[in-house]
Amino acid sequence: MPTTTRRFARIAKAAVAVAVSTAALAVPATAVATPVAPAKHHGKAVFVQNDRVEGNQVIAYTREADGSLHKRAIYGTGGKGGVLGGSVVDHLASQGSLTYDHHHKLLYAVNAGSNTITVFAVEGDRLHRKQVIESGGMFPVSVTAHGDRVFVLNAREGGSIQGFRLKEGKLHRVEAWHRALHLNTGAAPEFTHTPGQVAFTPEGDQLVVTTKLGGNSIEIFHLSREGKLSHKPVVDSKPGAQPFGLTFDEQKRLVVADGVENALLTFRIHKDGRTTLVDAAPSGEQATCWVSRTGNHFFASNAGSNTVTRFRQDREARLERLGNTPTGVGTVDSSITPDGHFLYVQTGGAGAVDAFRIHKDGSLTKISTTKVPDGVGGEGIVAL
Repeated sequence: MPTTTRRFARIAKAAVAVAVSTAALAVPATAVATPVAPAKHHGKAVFVQNDRVEGNQVIAYTREADGSLHKRAIYGTGGKGGVLGGSVVDHLASQGSLTYDHHHKLLYAVNAGSNTITVFAVEGDRLHRKQVIESGGMFPVSVTAHGDRVFVLNAREGGSIQGFRLKEGKLHRVEAWHRALHLNTGAAPEFTHTPGQVAFTPEGDQLVVTTKLGGNSIEIFHLSREGKLSHKPVVDSKPGAQPFGLTFDEQKRLVVADGVENALLTFRIHKDGRTTLVDAAPSGEQATCWVSRTGNHFFASNAGSNTVTRFRQDREARLERLGNTPTGVGTVDSSITPDGHFLYVQTGGAGAVDAFRIHKDGSLTKISTTKVPDGVGGEGIVAL
């Protein structure tokens, strides 16, 4: 049995128990917003995707000045959620399934069960659904945007990426921007072998894909100024590696969470797409698969340990482990507010979001736990 499978199995029973307790919170799928209660329009929000199989939903929360959350409305995406084989707390087994486009004030959500992408216009803590479009592949799990270009990562049938042009607030698929990844996604358990994330580099001239156990690799595509995508990626592979979630540091270096090594790996990306390993910092925890950053502080989610590991990066790009902070069952995707003051962590086993205040030294103070309707196994979170 693969390492990550054993680790997730330890929390399966707890996750199932939580799923039963949260069933009473189920909300029927809707094509429009479901008002929860009258609320003042504050302009600060946290959006959480529940990946509901019967009908995917994005739950909008008003974010108060103290970091606490209040449910504002539930928005149907017009598509269905999906569940990868073997997954317990992370049904998409990915990072970036809900992505905010700051420049255009748009929110992109994947509908894995219906192979579509939903585009929402964002106004404070409110959403307006503008479009539902086919993802160009099977089981979309991650989406990234830069300028007028948007790319989607599809997880099944060997994996693929599909590019889109954004025009007048809507996506237009570019057939020439489709690339098959040829990964071993058919191996069991499925959720450890499907690709994990697609992301533009900060300058937007390269596209990074993590493949987890399906390829044991980080794959980098080059994009020209005109948007032309290289036919093949530059592949950096290591037997047994499970590169999963990713982010970038202040110097635009790539930082990847590896779910087998249980570590954050820092790479320098060269212009030709090659990568050079700069640092490897173990979390000391289990199933370290997701990562978010603010300034020189990084927060890694450990689904097998129900913790967040805190790191601080020095000028030489070395990461120092600061300690672990407990969360609810099944720590998965996370998001940090633009001002760097608050961290919101999805707990896929508990079907909830844990809110923390981030202090200058990188320590965390728990604020609250907020239940998410049908949130067990859900992934995708954006804090604004």
